[in-house]
Amino acid sequence: MPLWKPEPTVTATPELIHLGIKAYTETYEQMRSLVKADTFKDQIWLLEHDPVFTLGTAADPLHVLNPGEIPVIQTDRGGEVTFHGPGQLVIYFLLDIKSRKTGPKSLVADLQTLIQTILSHFAIQSNCVEGAPGVYVKEKKIASIGLRISKGRTYHGISLNVDMDLEPFSRINPCGYEGLEVTQISDFDSNVTMEGVESIAREELQKLFK
Repeated sequence: MPLWKPEPTVTATPELIHLGIKAYTETYEQMRSLVKADTFKDQIWLLEHDPVFTLGTAADPLHVLNPGEIPVIQTDRGGEVTFHGPGQLVIYFLLDIKSRKTGPKSLVADLQTLIQTILSHFAIQSNCVEGAPGVYVKEKKIASIGLRISKGRTYHGISLNVDMDLEPFSRINPCGYEGLEVTQISDFDSNVTMEGVESIAREELQKLFK
């Protein structure tokens, strides 16, 4: 008599949601509320933010040098200080990694590979730095990663500089590193559009989470 075998667990593909340009505080509270909900479902949000500096749990406020009129918000994500603004693609991952049988290190590695794959569509060669999550082009940072995990669910995510005003990065020590330079896709492809990058990102996300 054959032994009974349980059906394999099927994990649904996360819903990809385009949000446009959103205020950071509103989005942050929505993420926190969703990951606590009994009705939680895996989602990936693609959006841009109005100008804002955000501090991670490891952030030293002294790395905010001269914020000027741009608000500074303390968050519960990992990492140091960074800047968000229009022209930067932000992707938030609201995922039940426990049911997906993955862990924080594997997820971060997957997200770094995702960013590098997106950049490869623009013939941009990128690299990672040990102990400094994110993606770099030579020594300039082009994308940041910061996550929070609560009861097996992730939120926050990645930010990829596409075609934005980089000046506000000079008002901070990006990611806590004095003198760290930043770059963006438009420095390598002047015809890049946010719509084009988001379209590529959606394709690669569907492959990653199929």
